[in-house]
Formats: sequence, C-alpha cells, structure tokens
Amino acid sequence: MSQPNCNTTSHRFKHLTERERYQIEILLKERRTPKEIAMVLCKHKRTIEREIARGTVKMMNTDLTIKLQYCADTAQMVSFRNACNKGAGLKIGHDHKLAQYIEKKIIKDKYSPDSVIGEIREKGLKFSTSICTKTLYNYIDKKVFANISNKDLPVKRNPKKGNYHRVRVAHNNLKGTSIEERPKEIETRKEYGHWEMDLVEGRRGGSGAVLLVLTERSSRVEIIRKLPDKTQGSVHQALDKLERQQKKGFYKRFKTITVDNGSEFLNSKALERSVKRPGIKRFKLYYAHPYSSWERGSNENANKLIRRFIPKGTDIGKYRHKDIQRIENWMNNYPRKIHGYKTANEMAA
Repeated sequence: MSQPNCNTTSHRFKHLTERERYQIEILLKERRTPKEIAMVLCKHKRTIEREIARGTVKMMNTDLTIKLQYCADTAQMVSFRNACNKGAGLKIGHDHKLAQYIEKKIIKDKYSPDSVIGEIREKGLKFSTSICTKTLYNYIDKKVFANISNKDLPVKRNPKKGNYHRVRVAHNNLKGTSIEERPKEIETRKEYGHWEMDLVEGRRGGSGAVLLVLTERSSRVEIIRKLPDKTQGSVHQALDKLERQQKKGFYKRFKTITVDNGSEFLNSKALERSVKRPGIKRFKLYYAHPYSSWERGSNENANKLIRRFIPKGTDIGKYRHKDIQRIENWMNNYPRKIHGYKTANEMAA
C-alpha cells in the first residue's frame, strides 16, 4: 500500500493506548503534522487532532514564558478520568421519592432490600423508576445512598447452605414423642395449626428473662411472650395464659407444637395438659432430634428476625411487654418472599 504502517484491519472504535500517546508526543516534537501522525499510527486525522487538543497543557520555559505543548501523561490521565464515567446512568438517580422510601424501609422499619422491592411490587406502589433486588444491592455496595451502607443490612448475602443430616446421639427425652412420629401431612405446611416453639435468651448474667417464640408453620404467624426465666414452670404458665386468653379458639388454632430437647420443654405431659379442660390434651407435642435445629427451620428464622431488634448479648429484662408486642406486630406484618411478599397476617386471614 502507498501509505506506510497501514493494513486492511479496521481501526474504528479503538482507543488510543498510552504507548501511542507517547508516540504522538515524540512526533510532535519532531514537528510532524496531525495528518502525518495519523498515517504513522493508522488513525483518522480528526482523532489525532482531538487527542492533541485534549492533552495540550501550558508549560513554562526557562525564561518564564508560557508555551502550549502536548503531554502524554496528562492526556492519559484525562482519558482514565473520562473512562470512569462510562456506562449507563443510575436509574434511581432522579427518583428521590423512591430513594427516600427505600432508606426509610431499611433503616427505620428494618426491612431487607429484597423485602422492600417485593413489597413495592406486591402493593403496586408507583414511582418514576423501578429497580430489582440485585440492582438495589449493587447500589448499596457502591454507596449510592447517602444513609444506607452494608452495616444497615440484616444479612449481606445468603449463606452457603450446609448438608443437613441427622446426628446419632443418645436421646435424653425418652418419655416425649419424637418428630419421627409426627404425621407426614404436617410437612406439607398446608394446614394451619402446627407450630414450632423455642426460647430466645438474653445476656448471661443479666435478669435471666427470655422470650418464648411460637411460629406457625404454614403462615409464619408469630406469638412472642416475655418470660421471667428459662424454666418449665414459666413456659407452662405462658401456655396456660395463652389458652385462657384465646378460649375455644385455642384448640382450633393449636394442633401440634414441635420443640427441641431443652430442659424447659422436657415435661411434655404438663405442657400438653389443658388448663380449661382437665384430663384432655390441648395440643400434641413433638420433639426434634438433638442438634437438628433445621427440623424447626421456621422457628430459627423467626429468631433471626427478632435479633434485628434485640441483638445477642442484650438483657431482655430491659424490654417492656409493649416493646415485645411491637416486635411481634412487625414480624406478622413483614412481607415474606416465601409468600409472594404477602405478610403472615394476610396468609392467616
């Protein structure tokens, strides 16, 4: 070909490299024209002219006069800075109403990012823009929100699921009914009235107060009661009080309860005995296998939600009963992904 250093390969949409910028600087010092430089680098003349204009800076001579000169280092720095601004703009950039709604839900209402987006879609809330859960997590990572960081999230990412298996250990509760005898229909979670029960403990050395947490397996409705201590008597009294409060509705609402093998739950006969109907069981109690918390997975997940308000190491005795009731109401009105972002109260209605 007549032009030097040229070939048939297209050079369109090819950015100048740092090496090529140094070549431009050397060729300009040799008093080459933009057209000649373009022929050497196989670029269009306008590309070279724009590059020279972009990288030209004011230089001071030894006699303190100012001259304009192309600097490859400056041109490379400008190119790098411009490259940082590439890509599509933020979808949420101009939708301040949506940004404020998200910040309120995550910071004040303690929602997860997925619950915020799911609730917006479920309720049909209208904003100027819409984003998905992954985009919201990306914005939080990039610190797009002024008031939200990863520290405000209850769980940063889904933990890796383990391979659950039953642990073969000596069973210290031979008088109770094992979960192995629980009807298989309960596993389907189609019928309301089958519960899981556990205790949430506070700081060791504190008042000794604990929370009795009952989770309904199908709807995830929560019942939380504050107990003065972790004893069989306190658990028994709480269930007796619950039976008296709900009267006849208790026996329709509570059919079975699954618990762990903690000492506070070992007296199955006392817990099953009705306080309103002497000689009749108010529900059937089943015991999960030792070291198998996954058999009460709904209950364990509920405990994690409670920890958003009562972190580990906190003395539960400092919380009033109305504070506990507020947590219970929040959990029963929290949109759940497993229910298509409907709440537990909506599922139980």
